[in-house]
Amino acid sequence: MSQANTFDAIVIGSGISGGWAAKELCEKGLKTLVLERGRNVEHKKDYPTMVSNPWDMPHRNQIPLADRLENPVVNRCYAYKEDTEHFFVKDSEHPYLQEKPFDWVRGYQVGGKSLIWARQTQRWSKYDFEGPGRDGFAVDWPIRYDDIAPWYSYVERFVGVSGNYDGVETLPDGEFLPAWEMNCVEKEIRDRILASYQDRHVMIGRCAHLTQPQEHHLKMGRGQCMARNQCYRGCPFGAYFSSNAATLPAAAATGNLTIRPDSVVHSIIYDDQKEKVTGVRVVDRETKSVSEYFAKVIFLNASALNSNLILLNSTSNRFPNGLGNDSGILGKYVAFHSYRGNISASFEGWEDKYYFGRRPTAVMMPNFRNVKKQEMDFLRGYMTFYTAGRGGWGGRRDLPFGADFKEQNSVPGPWHVFMMMQGETIPKESNLVSLSPTEKDAWGIPLLKVNVDYDDNDEKILKDFLEQGSEMLSKAGCKDIRTSDSKQAPGLDIHEMGGVRMGRDPETSLLNGWNQMHACNNVFVTDGACMTSTGTQNPSITYMALTARAADYAVKQLKAGNI
Repeated sequence: MSQANTFDAIVIGSGISGGWAAKELCEKGLKTLVLERGRNVEHKKDYPTMVSNPWDMPHRNQIPLADRLENPVVNRCYAYKEDTEHFFVKDSEHPYLQEKPFDWVRGYQVGGKSLIWARQTQRWSKYDFEGPGRDGFAVDWPIRYDDIAPWYSYVERFVGVSGNYDGVETLPDGEFLPAWEMNCVEKEIRDRILASYQDRHVMIGRCAHLTQPQEHHLKMGRGQCMARNQCYRGCPFGAYFSSNAATLPAAAATGNLTIRPDSVVHSIIYDDQKEKVTGVRVVDRETKSVSEYFAKVIFLNASALNSNLILLNSTSNRFPNGLGNDSGILGKYVAFHSYRGNISASFEGWEDKYYFGRRPTAVMMPNFRNVKKQEMDFLRGYMTFYTAGRGGWGGRRDLPFGADFKEQNSVPGPWHVFMMMQGETIPKESNLVSLSPTEKDAWGIPLLKVNVDYDDNDEKILKDFLEQGSEMLSKAGCKDIRTSDSKQAPGLDIHEMGGVRMGRDPETSLLNGWNQMHACNNVFVTDGACMTSTGTQNPSITYMALTARAADYAVKQLKAGNI
């Protein structure tokens, strides 16, 4: 065991949860190695398009046809453009097997998808943690809201989350910076919805943007959000939260951090003689050479499906079917969020009003279905988001060039409304990932097979959203209401979760209430793979809180000699 390759802790992955694991472990005094399979990306230095104009790019920010044909999955992602393509994985370079259609969007670099996430941050409520146990699906969460609430507060203060104190039980308040503001039409729609329904709440979205940086943000070199809406390029102000702008610099400031990019994790090493996990086996991305790194505690944060892949590939005499997989459920009960439902409409009036900047969040409505009891013919429910804006000259193509064109193009145009759903899906044993027995990637690692699909419950949720959303917009005074089903494959939501779920019983779960593997007590999984259910909220702030909580527990257990 090489001393140079030995650390107190190893973190696999440098994205949203991996960055938090690194920060917490380093700040608690552990010499920590972060393994990232992608290239190094330094804050600001490696954001090549962060201040580019559309005309600065060869294709005016459009993706060429050849790329669209060669990489169809990533080209379906809303954030994949010429100015951001360097932060996304190309399908052709990193294949996987789709037993059913699944759009796996990935970002392999230091910072992971924290550079390209949508930055929406809503806490779970007590009803989300109680849901599976109450309604009889998945397994009971081993924690409750009160267990994680202090950790939500802890990460929110560091991250910088904007929002209002709304006092809504189904979407608890947090530690907020000043909120963004709804525009006049959004406010009118809100007021009319609230007047028409007693069980619904409408509030401005909460997002990880510094609307009013605090002293500790400024000391880190982070600044105020300028509402440019060019976040996916990397923010030169550090105004939205990313590993690169926040957690990794905080970890580095301790002197305890080592980052090793270009490190494709092959497997986690279980020593059958010592009866414990001792380290991680790594394949160099460029040279393909194999090396091993050792530590007392391992945090697995490779992103949900990659964390499943690594554990499935971590076999030994003790664990022939994957690390910690005594129950046989590793890779099963994968779930996601359904984004299939969309509604558009027009809104008359307010033509003397406009708005400022490009606000980085929408108006949101927490779930109002099956919240306190089961009352519909489907399980769980959905969050709803809407925005209103003025659509310029509406994409007309019949305007001649010249003065008429210029004049028409300077008119803001009518108000348009867009509404979307974020539906909870139910974890099922049949929704699973596994390893190909024959096909391997360029680093000798089995390809991941994905077998995940919608079910009848998802169809019922979609139908209810389209009906209720249309009704709400109609009562709000909207016109020309049009509904659509995108029919997009699972995965394009980029909220895949599960496969290494938390639970109380080792027979039905892989992790305990501290994100610690039941069968390997020095391994913790705190990314989306750990989720027992999905809730209806954007999940990232929950990953962060779970990670900070687990790291605190892991260090205490390590110092006590229990792991």
